[in-house]
Amino acid sequence: MLLLCGSGALLCAADLDTARTVYVLSMSRGLDQYLANRLTNGHVLQVVTDPKLADVVLTDQIGERFQDKLETISPTPQPEKPAVPAPAKDDKADKAEPEAAPNPFLQEPENKVAPAGGMSSFGRNKGTVFLVDAKSRQVLWSTYDPPKSGIAKELDRTAADIVNRLKKDLKRK
Repeated sequence: MLLLCGSGALLCAADLDTARTVYVLSMSRGLDQYLANRLTNGHVLQVVTDPKLADVVLTDQIGERFQDKLETISPTPQPEKPAVPAPAKDDKADKAEPEAAPNPFLQEPENKVAPAGGMSSFGRNKGTVFLVDAKSRQVLWSTYDPPKSGIAKELDRTAADIVNRLKKDLKRK
């Protein structure tokens, strides 16, 4: 049992080791700016401003809204569909009556309202920061460190603590 737990930790650490570039999403109270500063100055990860160049994404929320944002930033590649050959022209088909228009009552409405942001507590940040793999969408690392207040000095201290924990975990093997 202990061997299985240890190997799971190693697999997660290996994923974390592949992180070189990070895109930092906007966070509450502007914590993202302090994190980007600390990540850059500490040479922990290279902060990129183009999310398409990022190996990982740093965020303070996960859930449906985060998935939507991630899909907007970096859409999940769709498998290629095989080309369907065009049907052969038939003289009888040209003489047939045109197809009837689809029933408008059976179609999706054009002005359909999107569902509300969901009732998940994941969207409400209470001090947790997540490092998510940009391609696999897996959470590779997280930590909990709520700022005591919204003043700049406290946000910078919180960012320093978070980045130090990440740096320490990146060095583990």
